[in-house]
Amino acid sequence: MNSRALRLTNFTSPFCGQPFQGMTRSPTVPDSLLGDCDPKQCPLGQPLQNALSKGAPASDAAATLRMFTGTYTAIVTPFRNGQLDEPALERLVKAQVKGGVDGIIPVGTTGESPTLDYDEHIRVVELAVKAAAGKIQVLAGTGSNSTREAIELTQRAAAVGAVGSLQVAPYYNKPTPEGMYQHFKAIAAATKLPLMLYSVPGRCGVEIAVDTVVRLAKDCPTIVSIKEAGGSCDRVSQLRAALPAKFTILSGDDSLTLPFMSVGAAGVVSVASNVAPKQVSAMVNAFAEGDLAKAQKLHAQFYPLFKNLFVESNPAPVKAALALLGGIAEELRLPLVPVTAKSRELIADTLKQVGLLK
Repeated sequence: MNSRALRLTNFTSPFCGQPFQGMTRSPTVPDSLLGDCDPKQCPLGQPLQNALSKGAPASDAAATLRMFTGTYTAIVTPFRNGQLDEPALERLVKAQVKGGVDGIIPVGTTGESPTLDYDEHIRVVELAVKAAAGKIQVLAGTGSNSTREAIELTQRAAAVGAVGSLQVAPYYNKPTPEGMYQHFKAIAAATKLPLMLYSVPGRCGVEIAVDTVVRLAKDCPTIVSIKEAGGSCDRVSQLRAALPAKFTILSGDDSLTLPFMSVGAAGVVSVASNVAPKQVSAMVNAFAEGDLAKAQKLHAQFYPLFKNLFVESNPAPVKAALALLGGIAEELRLPLVPVTAKSRELIADTLKQVGLLK
């Protein structure tokens, strides 16, 4: 059993007043851990404050709010023989820097976070920060459907240098809007890192309601952005109309980047930029700079890639693409498996069509 599974086995309900096994109990939350939301207003009360007492302080580099705009790559986690392939990860991050993206997001769904244990999770963030060398932002995927787990992962990611965090909607347990609000508010109270919410109802079974996002933006100054993967320009329009201008919206779907930007989004969290960082960045930058013709041309050229990287469950297709380009071994962890031969042929043909593979 990996350490993530072991940790969950030892987990007890936050309402019983018992922290994680081995977690230090404390009557107060250290000031160095607090964000701008007051945890004393959280209905979990003292048990949550105990849970907050363990994590490390947020990094100094992350103490200042950042506006998340542009292209952020949801980077894959390379494996070799069942283990993290650290040299391959370093190469991938450096390729992202060279490709001109604004940031990377390791250990999200594309990074196969569900199959990483806690130590691997933080090790990936640490390696990404080191390889990025301050040239691009590193936002760690540290969301969870357990508030305590999300807090611990976020604090540990801050301790190794992440400058922000992507926080997915709690999946499977499907909290009410009030539960969703309290979940994200508690995380914001536990860290100084700026947070990007992530609404992806197709994977989570629930979306972060517009009214909830508005409440969080108002009450928690460190919640500054949302990755929107609901597939609806109407929803992006609603968010943009209801949120302050400084709160940014990023597309969570490559194929919808330009439509979303046309109604107020400020960029994309991209899967395709794993293999085409320069081109996706150029498309986003062209639109942001008012060069619609260039942006549309790049969208049309790379649309087949945007589409076919989802021919099977993400991240299997993008890992196949990276393997075809010589970047990594085509290896995933169960329950994910490599793409079929038919899909691999389609991906290879697509890479050739868009000019990435000879």
